[in-house]
Amino acid sequence: MIKKILLGMTLLMAMVSCTEDYTDWGNPQSNPQEEAVSFGDGSVTPVDVINLANVKTEKVKVASIVAPTSSDAAYTPNYKINFDGQSFDIDADGNMATAELTSYIVDKYGKRPTKRDIDATLDAWVSNGSTAVKMATSATFQVKAIPEAPVIENGYYLVGDMFNAEGVDGWNTVSDKQAFKHSDKDVYDDPVFTITFETTKADQYWKIIPKKNIESGNIWAAGVVGPKVDGDASMTGALTNGDAKAGKIAKAGKYKLTINMMDYSYTIEEVNYDPFIYFIGSTDGWSSSDQKLALVDEAKGVYTGYVYVADPNGAGLQFKFQRVAGSWDNEINAGAFTTFSDAATNEGGNFGVNAGEGVYYFDVNLGEGTIKATKVETMGIIGGFNNWGGDAVMTWNAKEYCFEATNVGVTADGWKFRINGGWDINLGGSLNNLTAGGDNIAVAGNTIKLYPTRKKSDNIYCTVK
Repeated sequence: MIKKILLGMTLLMAMVSCTEDYTDWGNPQSNPQEEAVSFGDGSVTPVDVINLANVKTEKVKVASIVAPTSSDAAYTPNYKINFDGQSFDIDADGNMATAELTSYIVDKYGKRPTKRDIDATLDAWVSNGSTAVKMATSATFQVKAIPEAPVIENGYYLVGDMFNAEGVDGWNTVSDKQAFKHSDKDVYDDPVFTITFETTKADQYWKIIPKKNIESGNIWAAGVVGPKVDGDASMTGALTNGDAKAGKIAKAGKYKLTINMMDYSYTIEEVNYDPFIYFIGSTDGWSSSDQKLALVDEAKGVYTGYVYVADPNGAGLQFKFQRVAGSWDNEINAGAFTTFSDAATNEGGNFGVNAGEGVYYFDVNLGEGTIKATKVETMGIIGGFNNWGGDAVMTWNAKEYCFEATNVGVTADGWKFRINGGWDINLGGSLNNLTAGGDNIAVAGNTIKLYPTRKKSDNIYCTVK
C-alpha cells in the first residue's frame, strides 16, 4: 500500500511539473543575474538598475570587478569606466562618483526620470610611478540608471476664486485662459510654467491642476499642486503635490504666477507694465540702452517697435531688455519666455536673432512670455506718388540710426512706410509720432529719413524735405 501511495505521488508530481503553471516554491523566481563580461582574464558583472533618487552616498556601485592579472604581481591596477568616449574613475569595488554618473546622464539624455541603458567598458591600468600602461579593456556591458527628478506633468491649469463668474465655477471647470504657458521643450529640460491673470476682489484662493487630471475627467484626482499651508498669501514659496493646500492672493490686481516644477517653487509678481522696455546688448557693447520698445497693450503687457541688432565686437547677436534704462534690477531675460518665433531665439538666458545683423521689428508679450522678431529686409515707401504699386526702397544709415531715401517725390495725396513689401507691418500718421497701421501721411517732399528705434525720441518719427 505504501509503495502504491508513493508511486501515485510521484506520478502526480511528474504531471504537475510538465505544466507551464508549475512553480517551485522551494526556489522562488527572481530577476536573472546580469551576465559577466570578459576583462582580460578577469571579468565585469553589471549591477541591477540604479535609481539615483535612492542613492545618498558620494559613490555608487555600477559593476562588480574581478581584476585581470598582471605579469608583475606587485602592480595594483587602477580602473577607468568609459561611456561614449568619456572616461571616469572607478575603484576596485566597482564604485564611481555619483555626481559624475548623474552629470553624464543629464547631459546626454536630460533629467526625465527614465531608465537609461548606457554602454560601458572598463580599462585597467598599471603604473610603475613614472609611466602607466593599459593592461586590459573589458567587453561592453551596460550600466542601467534612472536620474533623480520630481514628477513634472506636461501641462497645468490654475483654478480658483478669480475665475468664478456668473454660471461658471472657477474651481471645477477650466478654460484656455487658465492654462499655464510653457515652451516647446521637454518639461524636464524646461520645468518653468507661467500664467498671467487678474483678480477683481481681495482674498482670492487658488490651486494648480495637472493637465492629466483634466484629460481623465477627474479634476481633483491625485497630483493637485498647491502650497503646504492653507491660505498662504506669500508671494514666493514651496509647492507640494501631496495634500496640497490653497494659496491666497491678498489684494485685487493683475498678477503673473511662475512655477518651477523641478524644485516645486512658485513666485507671484504683481504686474505693472512700464511705458517702455529698453534694449541692451552686443550692438553697443552692452553699455547703452537707448533703443526701446513701447507698450501697446496695457492689459497683456505687449511691447512693439524696431531695434538695430549688430555685433561690432564679435560677441554674438545677443541682447536683453531692461525695465529701467541702465538698471539691471528686474531685467527681462529669455529664460522667462516660452515662445520664440520668426527670427527670435533663446541663447541660454540672453535673447538672440538668427537672421544676421540688421533692423528688426519686435513684438514682445510679457504677460504670455512670447517674443517675435521680424527682420526688416526692406523698408519701403508706397503711396499715391507711385500709384500704390510698389516700394521706393530706403537705405539703412547705421551712424544716424535711420532709414533714408532721396529723390522720392512723395506727394500730399498720401503715402506710408511698410516692411518687406507687405502690409502686415506698416507705419503712418503724424510725422512726429508714427504708429503701426496709422493714417496715410499727407506731406510732400523728396528726401525722407525715418527714425524707427526710438533712440533719440519716445516716438517713431520721420523728416521730409
